[in-house]
Amino acid sequence: MNHTMQWSIVKSWALIVCGTAIYAFGLQYFIIPNLLMEGGVTGIAVLLNYTAHFPVSLSSLLINLPLFIVGWRHLGRISMIYTIAGTVLLSLFLWIAERLVHKGWLIPFQAEHDFILVVLYAGVTLGVGLGLVFRGGGTTGGVDIIAKIFNRKQGWSIGQIILSLDVLILGTALLFIPKEKVLYTLVCVFIASRVIDFIQEGAYAAKAFTIISNSPEKLAQEITKELDRGVTLMPAIGGYSGQQRTVIYCVVSRFEIRKLKSLVRLHDRRAFIVINDVHDVLGEGFRDE
Repeated sequence: MNHTMQWSIVKSWALIVCGTAIYAFGLQYFIIPNLLMEGGVTGIAVLLNYTAHFPVSLSSLLINLPLFIVGWRHLGRISMIYTIAGTVLLSLFLWIAERLVHKGWLIPFQAEHDFILVVLYAGVTLGVGLGLVFRGGGTTGGVDIIAKIFNRKQGWSIGQIILSLDVLILGTALLFIPKEKVLYTLVCVFIASRVIDFIQEGAYAAKAFTIISNSPEKLAQEITKELDRGVTLMPAIGGYSGQQRTVIYCVVSRFEIRKLKSLVRLHDRRAFIVINDVHDVLGEGFRDE
């Protein structure tokens, strides 16, 4: 195993550990004190805590145990190792947070009226936690395992399965907690999903330029010279004219967008430019993983 692979494994485990710790903190500090909900197996554990005062750390682990066995048989060892690790670490950090709250060393944030503030911070905290876990290649178990199994066996959409189970869990919660809290939970889940996407796609956003010009070679040289960016020249055929053309493809940072547009217009006023958002850009001139 070379140094790069070793570093990648260490980084993955570090992300999973940090992510589960942040997620556990968000549950104990924001969600549970304010009688909010969560989706998946964690949501079932939270609901059991509200109704039977059963510790979330223990119930989430117990519910996941049979899912581990099924997942190990159907999904294989490699995909399950990180899942089991993420679930066990989450239960461990939940247990630590429960002890801290019980001893009075961690005082939960409990709102009396302004639940919007709670929802915002809870969504960001949970989103950052899960985003780091997913970026490390792990999951927190639960409905993810069920969704993957049905996807492989029945061809059902993973997203639709997870959404359906979450709706079922939140619908059940309406029988035990005020509907306002469930509605606040939906806002929290939406915020968390946006933060997860942000963490997954990368905080570093860039722009991809696709340029059709009458002088592509000369323009490519100018881009390389003025912006010190790599340029790819791709052969293409005009759909209407049938003429052979050369398309320029170049990725730049957000701070170089105006400079590249001005450079293109300076050398070819009639150039056709398409600009797309790109995320998590890796490689020379940007950043390494």
